[in-house]
Amino acid sequence: MKYILPTLSLVATAAAHGYVDTATIGGKQYTFYQPYQDPYMNPKVQRVSREIQGNGPVEDVTLADVQCGGYTAGGVSGSKPAALHADAAAGSEVTLNWTLWPDSHVGPLITYMARCPDTGCNDYMPGTAAVWFKIHEEGRSGTSNNWASNAIMKSPSVAKYTIPACLKPGYYLVRHETIALHSAYSYPGAQFYPGCHQLKVSGSGSTTPSSGLVAFPGAYKANDPGVTYDAYKAQTYTIPGPKVFTC
Repeated sequence: MKYILPTLSLVATAAAHGYVDTATIGGKQYTFYQPYQDPYMNPKVQRVSREIQGNGPVEDVTLADVQCGGYTAGGVSGSKPAALHADAAAGSEVTLNWTLWPDSHVGPLITYMARCPDTGCNDYMPGTAAVWFKIHEEGRSGTSNNWASNAIMKSPSVAKYTIPACLKPGYYLVRHETIALHSAYSYPGAQFYPGCHQLKVSGSGSTTPSSGLVAFPGAYKANDPGVTYDAYKAQTYTIPGPKVFTC
């Protein structure tokens, strides 16, 4: 992920991509990590979302950056835990507000979760462990030009997911992403825009998903049909990763 300094001369470049800016979780609005403001704040701002290094993409599916963001090329491998958790009930809907997305960057919207230790997510790094289960995905509608990413190309740039109602209460790390496919006809070309936030989930569920778990990096391969794909052709699209977990 390329780090872009917050200067006026780079405003046009900064507008070219995006990230999740705010969220409504458990009826409360949260401002997510602000890559062009938070690094310069003193005292440090505490967030429920993990750090990202800018609004640019990850293009190498083998890097730690594909998990929650990062900029390995600039010396920042992957992300790191956030200080806070957002309270949310199992079965509730979460709304994510992206910065306005460019209409050329068509692709899917995908959301995963991973259970954190009972002490919370704020000291937890999944590393390369297979702990992630997919809870939501939207891709291309048949062979049309209607993509999941269309929803974040116009104000209010909203993506949504529902926390599975059967989940055992506890702490969870959520990984949400879009994959821009406008240059994905060869690899590297697909652009991954992942970000992670931390939840404290309440409820009466008892399920801890144990099958269909994947790792990041590891879940996606260069030759996956959802990674190397010509979005300009009228063809169906296979969303990468495992099947969606259901209760």
